[in-house]
Amino acid sequence: MAIVANTFTRYSAIGIREDLSNVIYNISPEETPFISNIGKESVKNTYFEWQTDSLAAASAANAALEGDDISSFTAVTPTARVGNYTQISTKNVVISGTVEAVDKAGRRSELTYQLAKMGSELKRDMESALLANQAAVAGNTTTARRTAGLPAWLTSNTSFGTSGVDPTVGSTPTAARTDGTQRAFTETLLQDVIAEVWTSGGTPKMLMVGAFNKQAASAFDGIATRFRDVPAGQQAQIIGAADVYVSDFGTVNIVPNRFQRARDALIVDPEYASLAVLRPIQQMELAKTGDAEKRLMLVEYGLKVQNQAAHGIVADLTTA
Repeated sequence: MAIVANTFTRYSAIGIREDLSNVIYNISPEETPFISNIGKESVKNTYFEWQTDSLAAASAANAALEGDDISSFTAVTPTARVGNYTQISTKNVVISGTVEAVDKAGRRSELTYQLAKMGSELKRDMESALLANQAAVAGNTTTARRTAGLPAWLTSNTSFGTSGVDPTVGSTPTAARTDGTQRAFTETLLQDVIAEVWTSGGTPKMLMVGAFNKQAASAFDGIATRFRDVPAGQQAQIIGAADVYVSDFGTVNIVPNRFQRARDALIVDPEYASLAVLRPIQQMELAKTGDAEKRLMLVEYGLKVQNQAAHGIVADLTTA
């Protein structure tokens, strides 16, 4: 149908007010499962250290003669002294005075809104750094310090593809993992590493994976069967997520993590890892040099892995 000639429509009208929602919709995820589950402690130096130790292997042959004298003594094995560096992560913003003064939709203060965003972004950056395959970097006046991420610590309970190599770890991880040929994530690979962690003395409690391998893990036979009662007269619900894996050595929570490497499946005992903080997240008001507000937000932190043998990794997994 056609409209009557000279009908005045919205396309010609002047002065129609905008209809702009007063809500800002942000879909970006803020969950940081690793930081949220591990411990947190303060450190007082950019290089922080701790000691690790282990018991001698159990011996069924430990039998002594009655009344026997000791003629020689077992050499004492000293503790191992290891450490990591803190890393500085920053965000900054400059907001003109005019932007602060005008009437805005969804927020009263642009500066306050941007600062809140930066805080969430820093937390995501921290999660990503702690789970990155990066070695420790001492830094200098031209090179930023870096904290060694979890994959760069793990040498005891590891499974990797062809050509993959475990990282080099002395007092600090001096070389990250060497990636190998990617392969499918299987239940056998997971079971083998969980068994190694348990044999080493750890208690595997959390499996962190990317989206693709979370779906792969959901098909494993060891996934706990989940039931939900359905009241009379209501529709049944289909539960598609598998959150608990029942292994021979205890239950392991399966946690998808958006900020780790998708090719890694990390088996973690949260009691043996912590976020080491030299300077917590803070904002600084920078010198005012004109008609604008300047802010710097920073955090200085590192990863403390109390004993790497408490964790494990199934590396070099396919991601699509």
